[in-house]
Amino acid sequence: MNCALKVILVILIVSGFLADFSCAANERYMLKGHVPDAVAQLQPIGRLDGAFRMKLAIGLAPRDEKALDAFVQQVSDQASPSYHHYLTPAQFAEEFGPTKNDYQTLIDYAKTNGLTVTRQYLNRVVLDVEGPVSAIENIFQVRMMVYQHPTEARTFYAPDVEPSVDLGVSLLHIEGLDNYTRPRPKHERRSLNRGGSGGSKEGSAPGGQLWGNDFRDAYVPGTTLTGSGQNLGLVEFEDYYPSDISSYEAAIGLSNAPQLVVVTVDTAATQNDEEDNGEECSGDIEMAVSMAPGLKAIYVFEDGLTVTNPHFDDIFESILTYTNVLQFSCSWGGSTAADPTSEVLFKQMAMQGQSFFDATGDAGAFVGNVQFPSDSPSITQVGGTTMTDGGAPNYPWLGEVVWAWDSGPNVSGRRAISSAGGISTYYGIPYWQTNISMAANGGSASSRNFPDVAANADNCYLYTDDGLEGGGWGGTSFAAPLWAAFTALVNQQAASNGRAPVGFLNPGLYALASGTNYLNLFHDITSGNNTWRGSPGEFYATAGYDLCTGLGTMNGTNLINALAPPVPAPSFLPLAPSGGNIKLSWSTVSAVSYQLQYNSDLTTTNWINLGSVITASNTVTTANDSLTNSQRFYRVMVVP
Repeated sequence: MNCALKVILVILIVSGFLADFSCAANERYMLKGHVPDAVAQLQPIGRLDGAFRMKLAIGLAPRDEKALDAFVQQVSDQASPSYHHYLTPAQFAEEFGPTKNDYQTLIDYAKTNGLTVTRQYLNRVVLDVEGPVSAIENIFQVRMMVYQHPTEARTFYAPDVEPSVDLGVSLLHIEGLDNYTRPRPKHERRSLNRGGSGGSKEGSAPGGQLWGNDFRDAYVPGTTLTGSGQNLGLVEFEDYYPSDISSYEAAIGLSNAPQLVVVTVDTAATQNDEEDNGEECSGDIEMAVSMAPGLKAIYVFEDGLTVTNPHFDDIFESILTYTNVLQFSCSWGGSTAADPTSEVLFKQMAMQGQSFFDATGDAGAFVGNVQFPSDSPSITQVGGTTMTDGGAPNYPWLGEVVWAWDSGPNVSGRRAISSAGGISTYYGIPYWQTNISMAANGGSASSRNFPDVAANADNCYLYTDDGLEGGGWGGTSFAAPLWAAFTALVNQQAASNGRAPVGFLNPGLYALASGTNYLNLFHDITSGNNTWRGSPGEFYATAGYDLCTGLGTMNGTNLINALAPPVPAPSFLPLAPSGGNIKLSWSTVSAVSYQLQYNSDLTTTNWINLGSVITASNTVTTANDSLTNSQRFYRVMVVP
């Protein structure tokens, strides 16, 4: 065979191999969880117009999910060298995000198939695209059908089958393919004379309702912490009326209010959303300023696509870029399908030292699939209570029961109105929850149980709806921002002591609750239930953890000090004469390590570590360190 023929043969063989390899790499695969369960029981009434333009948020799998999960655990483990050593967004992208090549492959794939890329993100986890229905049907091999909604007076669209792609990289989820479930706020209102789960109204608001300092007096009495220097973020699908907020702040006597910063995501939101009239957004802000009146700013992350198709993932991506905000609250629920893209974004929040609190909902015990994101194990789930205080002048905490207004469906045919909780049908039990016995509470030893904690969700007095004021407000949506604002107090103390922010709280909270000091750190809620007609035996409040109120509510500064231990006053002492020793003493704080430092000038910050880290001791004797200067100053500092 001559040389030219050999070359041609080799080229053909190699080309054939590459073609086969490319075909295998780009074999079409399916993405589950995009067809609402209700579709199986419905007949379509038409097909979505092929020219209609849809907005999608496509999630790409992280580079190494096992390594990602391992780091999330290490950064929350006090015994790990990585404890509270958080990453920047750029570091996350380079270490755990999808590769640049994979992201570019997705971008090229979208453009080649007729979609327009509308936004890219630093972490390369989400790609926002837009395009006509005809292109979306083609790229994902679906038909976009229109159905009559079974419980609401509207139509909705959804794919007829699960989407699939022939792409050589792994996708997690495509948000926006259906609008069966719109984000809904997690609050309720009732007349003040209607019966409920108990608890006399002893707050300082009109009618004995609760507002302002009532929450601080009950949950963190005597604290001087106000959230000073801290920022708090809220997830919203509507706007608020500024006059409602200023009226509330004036009514509670707040003169130096936090700055309100609106971050628009996708489309600007309005107050006149068809589901709400600024009620949820106003209530979230008002709860936050009540618990943490000294906040520097409240960032309101708004997506105004509620009527068409909003994207939780776009808001979560926006949150990740605001590393100056350390605590967030979400009081909105979405579909009953899990979103694995959101889980990656929640884990990145934990890696960055951000705390995220979600209201579990107001419909009692969950049966079957859980409303997103109420069962996510990567954020802190918050249930609700009815709190009773001792009234004027100090409004001390007296007791709490599970928040429950109705047992069984109410007059409108809905299910119960009470603190939501349950067992995930999607997520396994997280490692930090395995040290809690589920024998007496009806929980699971193998699946994620929720909520994690709780706070008051009853008898709240608000200013809403462009000038309306009044009480009777309830819902876990008020409990979640109270916890976010409480965490601002914790992070204020941590910052003042030179510590890192507390980040994802669940590992630490469950570790504290499993110790002997549990009842000094949490109010254990042992009375009440969130049962209803569809779940008559689940769930009931019990001693310890339960699926109504989790570990309970925050018990004053005890919990703050456990999460961000106060630092003893530094000791400044001159060095003894050359060749001598010096003994330092300080007040011991449990589970804290110390570092001895020295300096020759107290006015500078150039402190130098001397020797190894000190643990489990409140005294240390230093040998002569062979310093030649006539004077040195020593101090003992807590190791972050």
